[in-house]
Amino acid sequence: MKILKKLAILAAIGVMALVAFLYSGIYPMGADVPHNALTYWALETLRERSVAKASSDIVVPDLDDPDLLLSGGADYNDMCVGCHLKPGQSESDMTIGLYPSPPNLSMPPEEHGHSHANGGHDSEQKLRRQYWIIKHGIKASGMPAWGATHSEERLWAMVAFLQKLPELSPAQYQILTARDDSDSHH
Repeated sequence: MKILKKLAILAAIGVMALVAFLYSGIYPMGADVPHNALTYWALETLRERSVAKASSDIVVPDLDDPDLLLSGGADYNDMCVGCHLKPGQSESDMTIGLYPSPPNLSMPPEEHGHSHANGGHDSEQKLRRQYWIIKHGIKASGMPAWGATHSEERLWAMVAFLQKLPELSPAQYQILTARDDSDSHH
């Protein structure tokens, strides 16, 4: 019984210390000051486990339709390139100012420093992860939730485009992302 009482007292002290820390305002929240290693690890782990769990049951459609690639490319160019860049681009005002810095999706995942972006070794999980993030966004990261304003087809078209993006030259990117004046999606 004494051990339980001591554990309860220690837990109460821990909770009070956490509340005092939260209200103290001493943790730097500016995007120009990186998190400490423990906070970064905790936030990355929380995000990745949450996205993996939430996306695990998503059914991936056939993404080989060339029309998906074209419409996804135009949407990527309109909505994503400011943060996630395009072939031949290494930074933008957004990538410099955001913390954590968004991945450069025009590079293969192993080269842009976001190993989680590969979604592990399961290519289906990678596709489900990309779709879920595009649809739902990521809290406190600058990544918006496009699901409220875009159809399922448009969301999957962006996923289809992301599969080809790292292989594109700047000229190929320009061709694939051009939007036709009659395009009704925009």
